[in-house]
Amino acid sequence: MCGIVGIVSSHPVNQQVYDSLSLLQHRGQDSTGIATAEGSTFHIHKARGQVREAYRTRDMRSLLGTMGLGHVRYATKGSAANEEEAQPFYVNAPYGIILVHNGNLTNTRELTQELYHVDRRHLNTSSDTELLVNVLAHELQQQVSGSDLDPDQVFAAISRLHERVEGSYAAIALIAGHGLLAFRDPFGIRPLILGRRAAGLVGEEWVVASESLVLESGGYEVVRDVAPGEAVFIAMNGEMTARQCAANPRLVPCSFEYVYLARPDSVMNGISVYEARLRLGDRLADTIAKYTPRGDIDVVMPIPDSSRPAAMQVAQKLGVEYREGFYKNRYVGRTFIMPGQAERKKSVKQKLNAMSSEFKGKNILIVDDSIVRGTTSKEIVQMAREAGANKVTFTSAAPPVRYPHVYGINMPTRHELVAHGRKIPEIATELGADYLIYQEVADMRDAILEGSNVTDLEMSCFTGEYVTGTVTPEYLAWVEANQLS
Repeated sequence: MCGIVGIVSSHPVNQQVYDSLSLLQHRGQDSTGIATAEGSTFHIHKARGQVREAYRTRDMRSLLGTMGLGHVRYATKGSAANEEEAQPFYVNAPYGIILVHNGNLTNTRELTQELYHVDRRHLNTSSDTELLVNVLAHELQQQVSGSDLDPDQVFAAISRLHERVEGSYAAIALIAGHGLLAFRDPFGIRPLILGRRAAGLVGEEWVVASESLVLESGGYEVVRDVAPGEAVFIAMNGEMTARQCAANPRLVPCSFEYVYLARPDSVMNGISVYEARLRLGDRLADTIAKYTPRGDIDVVMPIPDSSRPAAMQVAQKLGVEYREGFYKNRYVGRTFIMPGQAERKKSVKQKLNAMSSEFKGKNILIVDDSIVRGTTSKEIVQMAREAGANKVTFTSAAPPVRYPHVYGINMPTRHELVAHGRKIPEIATELGADYLIYQEVADMRDAILEGSNVTDLEMSCFTGEYVTGTVTPEYLAWVEANQLS
């Protein structure tokens, strides 16, 4: 899970990219980077930390040009502490390519060997984004025969890239002196949305971003989602061409985007995140009513902010009072995407404060969007008890996370997951809750997809079924061994 944006404009883009990354900050807080193209010259600045900390006035002044891209990073491959692994990544041939990527490649071992021994390309980090930009560069090099570059050559290179690369990837690249390229994996696991706006009396300006809120904030019209397997090429003069580059594309977006990752005011793949979360609350309320004794709930409380829509629907449907018992400190990052377990645990009480007046002597039903490692949930249950709660029922708007996620969310090992190998009563004991209720997998799927044209979801962390079909037990064991080493 990272946030990416690319812009082709008739005006300097540095401030637009910066503002867009600020809107995508919830998608990654480890590092950030911006690159702009001034003719055939790239200007790049990247640094650790959040957007507001990473760019000084002098940095912004150096980011010249009317075409640019940006990235906020949430580490899933490589080291969160290594500034060398911050995006974007650059290769100097052909032409000069700079690329940002949201997702996670699952055949990195094979690609690394191919790049070293067949393509004769050097890798300097363990980042799968560096692999991706080198594969793109190699395939583009095979297509070009001179200084000119046309969209047909670009799309042919992306077709070859799809044949070689496995996993999830939404990517944006700048090709020096030519234009901006955006492409999405053949399953459309990670989101990518295209927008445009008029540029003066003639011409168009374009944006591609992880979430629609970036487009709406910048005054762009949402054109559509980039289709699975599709590539979009926008020349520096604003001329846009697009082509399907995958043999068998199929839209299977990540369910976790709607459960937790995306901002509620975004629409992705034609599905409103906010409305999906309301429907998740409706379905969860039915399950709560089925398993919770009457009279055991006095108030419903959300864990702010992403579970609030679901909690409101739970309270309304159960006919129980809705209260805000936890106050959130806005200046602490999202604990789920902090790099280490110790860091997550330390930050929970810095992030949330329980107001005793809302808890004392009451039977509390807490709604969270999901339970992954259980660290935050356990601390929250303890905070509720310390604030005077009589009973604590903990509920999750998502099903139990029992399996590793390998498509761009940092939960790659089974030992991290509180639900792995445990039955629900055992998880409740581990969290210290009186009752624990999860959303059913079918209910989550139906709630997210209701009213849309999307027919399937990537739900591997809940079901253990990996949509790309190439994630084997051996691969999962290798990932786990590398995470633990």
